[in-house]
Amino acid sequence: MAEKKIKLVRTDENVYEVGILALQGDFELHTKALKKAGQEALLIKTADELKRIKRLIIPGGESTTMNKLIDIYNMRQPLLEFGKKKPVWGTCAGLVMLSKDAGDKRVQPFGLIDIDSVRNAYGRQIHSFSKKSKISLNGRSEAIELVFIRAPKITRSGKQVQILAELDGEAVMARQGNILVSAFHPELSDSTMIHEYFLKM
Repeated sequence: MAEKKIKLVRTDENVYEVGILALQGDFELHTKALKKAGQEALLIKTADELKRIKRLIIPGGESTTMNKLIDIYNMRQPLLEFGKKKPVWGTCAGLVMLSKDAGDKRVQPFGLIDIDSVRNAYGRQIHSFSKKSKISLNGRSEAIELVFIRAPKITRSGKQVQILAELDGEAVMARQGNILVSAFHPELSDSTMIHEYFLKM
C-alpha cells in the first residue's frame, strides 16, 4: 500500500509594524515604550529579520561598539538598503550611526540623513541631565522630559533636514524624509508622543 503524501503548507511569518536593532544598547526600553503606545516590536539581530518589519529603531548605546557588531553580523549593507526605502529612527548612538559624519574614524555612519554629529558632546555619564521642552508633532504639542546620557550633538544640518526640536538653541531632533533622529532618549520619558509619531511615518 502506497504511503500517503503529506502536503506541506507554507505560512509566512508575522510582519511587525516596527523592529528594534538589538545588537547592543537600550533596545528593551524602546520595547516597553512601544508597548505603552500599543505596539509590539520585533528585536532585530539578523539581516533576514529586517524582512519582517516595516520600520526600524536604532537605539542608544555605544556607537563604536555598535559599529563593530553591525560588521560582525554582516548587517551593514542590509541596514543601508532598508534605510533607503523604509522609516528608520536613531536615538543617541543611533543618531550617530545615521549621520553623514560622526567625527570619529572608529565609526562608519550610514549617511542616511544630511547631518554631521559629534559623539558624547554633552559630556560623560556623570554629566547626564534631563530638561523639559515643548515639542510639536503632527499638530500635537507636549512638554516632554528630554533625557541626555552621553548624548551626541548635531553640528550641521543640510537644507532638506527639518529640525523638529531644539534645546538652548541647538537642534536635538531632526527628520529628512523617512529618517528620524533624536540626540536624547524619548524611551526614558513618560510620553509616547515621539514613538507614536514614528509609527505614522
